[in-house]
Amino acid sequence: MYMHSFTGGSTLLSLGLIFILYTMFVLWRNVIHESTLEGHHTKAIQFRLRYGFILFIVSEVMSPFAFFQAFFHSPLVPAVEIGGIWPPRGIGVLNPWEIPSPNTLIPLSFGAAVTWAHHAILTRKEQQAVYALVATVSLALVLTGFQGMEYSQAPFTISDAIHSPTSFSATGFHG
Repeated sequence: MYMHSFTGGSTLLSLGLIFILYTMFVLWRNVIHESTLEGHHTKAIQFRLRYGFILFIVSEVMSPFAFFQAFFHSPLVPAVEIGGIWPPRGIGVLNPWEIPSPNTLIPLSFGAAVTWAHHAILTRKEQQAVYALVATVSLALVLTGFQGMEYSQAPFTISDAIHSPTSFSATGFHG
């Protein structure tokens, strides 16, 4: 709502961000408190925390497959309701060589920076680990800025057709 200048959109965006950050803070504060000060993390709880994290990683790996299937199904089998053509009439498309290109390359750079940080931590090179983590966070901020520009300049809105919500959701996973 904020990207398309709806009334109250910035307020909702700010409130949502505040609630997410508060929830993350309280959750991780409790996990750290229970594990370090209270010593309540038995083997069963440690197993469940690891299992939950593994399920989270698996869901993150599988989610793009669903979006790619939805994204490719629409142009390969266009619906009769939109005239059997892709893209539908009246829907503008983004130039893939402008903002979408860096938005594809930056997440690939995330992987390199995080791998660099991981190896630096394993080899106990603290200074390199800090540089790598700063690079990762910087790339995340740059990607978020590019996505904001892409969303605000997109020639379509989330309510235009099946392509729009699929596109916004799939690209929103990165930032």
